[in-house]
Amino acid sequence: MATTRIENTPTVHPTVSGGTLASTVPVGAVYAEGSRLERGASLVEGTVVLDETVAPNAPWSAVVRKGHVLTIVDVGGNQSADCLLYDADDPEERYSVPDTLAWQGNAYVRTGTVLRSNEGRPLMTVVANEIDRQDTIGGACGKESNTLRYGHHVMFQHGCRENFLAEAGRRGLGVRDLVSNLNWFMNVPVEADGALGIVDGMSAPGRRVAVRAERDVLLLVSNCPQMNNPCNDFNPTPLRMLVVDPVPAACGPRSAAAVRTPEGAA
Repeated sequence: MATTRIENTPTVHPTVSGGTLASTVPVGAVYAEGSRLERGASLVEGTVVLDETVAPNAPWSAVVRKGHVLTIVDVGGNQSADCLLYDADDPEERYSVPDTLAWQGNAYVRTGTVLRSNEGRPLMTVVANEIDRQDTIGGACGKESNTLRYGHHVMFQHGCRENFLAEAGRRGLGVRDLVSNLNWFMNVPVEADGALGIVDGMSAPGRRVAVRAERDVLLLVSNCPQMNNPCNDFNPTPLRMLVVDPVPAACGPRSAAAVRTPEGAA
């Protein structure tokens, strides 16, 4: 099958301490020629303050300011965006799966879900969602779990955990700061007997989810490099991250000058 290679995201990044950190996770992966890619648009009107493309297999991070809304676009369809959230001013306070699920009394993340911290306080709220349900119980893939699930022949393949570690290092965080995560666009149904399964996704090219920051929030995202199950059709594709500052419609159209797109982004 013919393939197309997208731009390579740099694998060496500066850290908060002034050094550099090299990720061993390959980025700029190939995807099938002719893949349907829909870059979409923000689900919420406003002034665009950030517009970035995350290459297949790559990590990403950003601080989303209080009141701003992040739209994550599943550009190629069924491409899991593994995600961790932290209070930007105090990363000791971070996303908590049990607090989030206990407060809402539901195992799934849907429109209206408040993503809560380990202190029970709101970090972000899902304000729009084009997928019936989003996952927050399936966890993140990594070298160890890949080996357990798929065999020792994949033991050298890196996963979302390695992406998280690489991006966390850029932000002054480390292993102890990795907790259970969200999986935007991944389908993990809970069966009647409590069993979980990672199955074919319910997303499609251009599908979106939007979350509003209830305080300044640091997000870490891994564009999942998993290639051992068919959840993304064995075809990793990009993600688009759009942050807007919402404004009333009376304020007029958003300013094109406010858009920041990295050089070479799709």
